[in-house]
Amino acid sequence: MPRPKGKGMVCLLASPINVSALLLTLVLAATAEADDGEGNHFRTAKLHCEGTLYPSLCVSTLSAIPSLTSKPLRQVISAAVNRTVDEVYSSSANCSGILQRRSRHLDRRQRIALKDCLELLGDTVDGLRAVVSDLSSPTNASRHYDDLQTLLSAAITNQYTCLDGFAYVNASSVRPYIERRLRRISRHVSNLLTMAKKIKRRGGRSLAEDAAEEPFEGYGKVARGRGGFPSWLTWRDRRLLQIAANGTNPDLVVAKDGSGNFTTIGEAVAAAPNNSNSRFVIYIKAGAYFENVDVDKKKTNLMFVGDGIGKTVVKGNRNVVDGWTTFRSATVAVVGNGFLARDITIENYAGPSKHQAVALRSGSDLSAFYRCSFVGYQDTLYVHSLRQFYRECDVYGTVDFIFGDASVVIQRSNLYARKPNDNQRNIYTAQGRQDPNQNTGIAIQGCKVAAAADLIPVQSSFKTYLGRPWKEYSRTVIMQSYLGDLIDPAGWLEWSGSFALSTLYYGEYLNRGPGSNTTGRVTWPGYRVINNATEATRFTVGSFIQGGEWLAATTIPFSLGLE
Repeated sequence: MPRPKGKGMVCLLASPINVSALLLTLVLAATAEADDGEGNHFRTAKLHCEGTLYPSLCVSTLSAIPSLTSKPLRQVISAAVNRTVDEVYSSSANCSGILQRRSRHLDRRQRIALKDCLELLGDTVDGLRAVVSDLSSPTNASRHYDDLQTLLSAAITNQYTCLDGFAYVNASSVRPYIERRLRRISRHVSNLLTMAKKIKRRGGRSLAEDAAEEPFEGYGKVARGRGGFPSWLTWRDRRLLQIAANGTNPDLVVAKDGSGNFTTIGEAVAAAPNNSNSRFVIYIKAGAYFENVDVDKKKTNLMFVGDGIGKTVVKGNRNVVDGWTTFRSATVAVVGNGFLARDITIENYAGPSKHQAVALRSGSDLSAFYRCSFVGYQDTLYVHSLRQFYRECDVYGTVDFIFGDASVVIQRSNLYARKPNDNQRNIYTAQGRQDPNQNTGIAIQGCKVAAAADLIPVQSSFKTYLGRPWKEYSRTVIMQSYLGDLIDPAGWLEWSGSFALSTLYYGEYLNRGPGSNTTGRVTWPGYRVINNATEATRFTVGSFIQGGEWLAATTIPFSLGLE
């Protein structure tokens, strides 16, 4: 008999059990395949996020990255950085909107603080873009690891600096409207710092292997200097820092008497080229310049040369009592990378009753200061962020007068505590490391820590301490220095109760002088007397700020290691 057309199909359709079984099989197979893909994606995100301080945020961020399982770590980090940049832009738009909508209802300090935030968020975007550039290839990622860590550390600092601008405002502060976004950005960057540790370093070693050998991470390799200078300073820069002012061939001259190109420093800075790859020298003749100078991020590789400490003097008196933020109170503020200065005094003469009043604020990466003097009372020297070096400088102040969250070494300098107000105590340092992954800290090496002339006659009336923890992971080391008899036997002071006492890192190594006796020092979990050279070396110029890679390009003398 002829076979009916479609008989096979009719028979199949006639069996509902078979249809259900087939459909179920197809659905389960598709679901299993999808689950396996999603599962791998999620597992990969969790693997990358191991060790982060904010794992839920990390996993949710990485889970949204397409093709995560097939991307190498540096591309994963780049994608996460780009997502963080989007959040920075969102936060910036939020601050800008508040400033526009509510400007008439805000006091002066809050308006200034919001403008500070906009500048800091812009700096954060620039830093994160530089991170993406450094991650562009495996070679870049490993070769520029120290740069990655420095840029990411600064990004965290910027967010908290923004928030700090609202520390002295009334209850109607706008801080609650911006804080959540800023803290989220900081947490993103903290996670990025943890992930970046997994990038292979030079020589094929991982950061985990390096960490097993050293108590702290992120100090780079000790590099050799040339002629007593770190290698990141060029031969021309070294010469510029060493020769007499009248032996230089400056690009511009500032003179109060009109004998130069300009009569103010600000005019000369404005005339300097933007984004310069070569050194641009401004010679500032002797005189007192009453102005606030701002070297913004476009003014790179700029150098100030004066006629000497006490001869070329830049003076200002901005302070928080008069409505400025600490950040904006600086007499001289430097952000453009590669800034150098020598033979100059920078002063904030607001006085001890005006509280925070900054003389110099530096957020310039690879900046260096030689034979300079910084004079103020509270918050004199604001080592805000990135890598900095000070050599043979004088710093005068009272409360927290060397503070900030840079990676900074102050070497062979004089640190003088002045006479404070009657109800105040002198504190040399207040380091602001906010996150344990940051590579920041204050290292004081081969310095003189003593009383200024105005304090000596009344020294017994005031207590003086080496430092106190401004932020939770505050880190300060004082080594191979002379400590005068003004230092309280406890050495260090609490910020508020037990805050940060177990998370800070304060160390002393081979100091001398009547104030160096450590038998009566604080017994905090985070304080230690450093007993071995290996640990102390982590905080030297070569290791802590990679000075061997950039200081040799200047004319500033330095010691790479222990002295």
